[in-house]
Amino acid sequence: MDKGMKIPNKRWIYIIPATIILYIMTFMDRMNISFAIAGGMREDLGLSMTIAGLAAGIFFVGYMFLQIPGGYIAEHKSAKKFITFTIIGWGSLTVANGFVTEEWQLLLVRFLLGVVEGGVYPAILVILGNWFPANEIGRANAMFMTSTSLAAIITNPVSGWIVEHYHWQWLFIGEGIVSLLLIGIWLPLIEDTPEKAKWLSDAEKEYLVSTLKKEKELALEEMKKKHIKVSYKELLCNKNMWLLILIFNCGMIGAYGLNLWMPTIIKSLTKTGMTKVGLLSILPYITSIIGLYIIGYFSDKTRNRRFFTALPLICFGLGLWLSTLFSDNAWVSFIIIVVTGLFIKSMPSSFWTMVPMLFPPGSIGAIRGFINAFGNLGSFVGPYMVGLITSTYGLTYGLYSLVGALLLGAFLTIFLPAKTAGK
Repeated sequence: MDKGMKIPNKRWIYIIPATIILYIMTFMDRMNISFAIAGGMREDLGLSMTIAGLAAGIFFVGYMFLQIPGGYIAEHKSAKKFITFTIIGWGSLTVANGFVTEEWQLLLVRFLLGVVEGGVYPAILVILGNWFPANEIGRANAMFMTSTSLAAIITNPVSGWIVEHYHWQWLFIGEGIVSLLLIGIWLPLIEDTPEKAKWLSDAEKEYLVSTLKKEKELALEEMKKKHIKVSYKELLCNKNMWLLILIFNCGMIGAYGLNLWMPTIIKSLTKTGMTKVGLLSILPYITSIIGLYIIGYFSDKTRNRRFFTALPLICFGLGLWLSTLFSDNAWVSFIIIVVTGLFIKSMPSSFWTMVPMLFPPGSIGAIRGFINAFGNLGSFVGPYMVGLITSTYGLTYGLYSLVGALLLGAFLTIFLPAKTAGK
C-alpha cells in the first residue's frame, strides 16, 4: 500500500463492536449473581456470607479448564466457531441458574458456567491479535475491555429493577435467553483473520496482511537470533510467565472482589432499594471507561507497558483504602469509589500487550490462556476472601484485603524485564 494513502478502518467497525457485545453478555451472565445475592437469593437458599462468596467465586475455578485449550484452538483452528459453541453453553446454563433450589445446585451451575466461558477471553485476544498491528493493539485491547464496564452500565439498572419488581430467578432466565440470541450478531460480523473477511476492502486487507505478517516474521527472526525455541516445557519454567500470573492474580483479586460485592456495598452504604442500587452501581463503570482510554492511550504512546500496568493497581488500591476511611459518610465514600472507577478496569489493556513482547509467536494463544487461567484464580479468591473476612471482621477489613493484593501486584511489576518499560 502507498504510504501516503489513508488506511481504511472497517476492522474497527466490525471486529471491535462484535467482541464488545459478546463480552458484555459473558460478563453479565457471570456477574448477575451479585444482584441476586443482594436481592434475596442468599435468604431464599439459606446461604451464609461465606457460601455466597464461594458461589460467586467458584465460577473462576471452572474458568481455568478451557483457558489453554481455548487459546490453542483459537490460534490454530477457529476462534469464531469455538466461541459460537460456548455461547450456546453459557446461555443455557444461565437459564438453568434460575431454577436452582439447593446450595449444591447453585455451586454446580456456577462452576460449569465458568468452564464454558473459560476459553472465550483468550480466543478474543487471538482475534484482536489477528486484526490489529502493534501500533494499534493497545487501543484495540482497551476498546474491547470497555465491554466489562459497558456490561455493568447497561445491565446493572436492569438487573436491579428485575430483582426488585419480579424475582432473582427471572434475572437468570431472562438474561440467559438474551445471551442465546447473541449468535445472530456474532456469526455475520466476525471472521478469524482479514483473509477470510468478505466485507474488507482490498486496500485494508493488503495493509493488514502485509503488516501483521512482517511483525510475525520479525518476532520469529529475533527469537532465532537469541536461539529461543518454542518449547512449552521451557515456557512453563519461564519466570516471566509466572510473574505475569502473580501480577494478574493481584489485579483480579481487587477487580472481582469489588465487582461481585459492589451491589452489597452500595446497599449497605446508601440503605436504598435494589433499583436505585442498580443505577448507582453504574457510575464507577462509567468512569472506568474513561480510565481505560487514558491508560490505553498513554501505554501506546510511551510503550511503557510495565508502568501503565502498575499505575492502575496503585491508584485502585489507594482509592479503596480512602473509601473505607470515609465509610461513616456514605456519599463521600461512594464518590471516592466512583473516582476509583477510573482504575478498576484499566490494568489489563496494558498488561496483555506484554505477552507478545516476552514470548515467541506460535505460543501466544496458549500462553495467554495459561496466564488467564491461573491468573483468574484471583477472581475466585477476591469474592471468597471478602465474604470470609466480612463474616468475621466486617466489610471494611474485607476491602483492606483487596487493597493489600492490589499494592502487591504493583510492586511485582518492578521485576519484569526492561523491554516491557519501552527500553
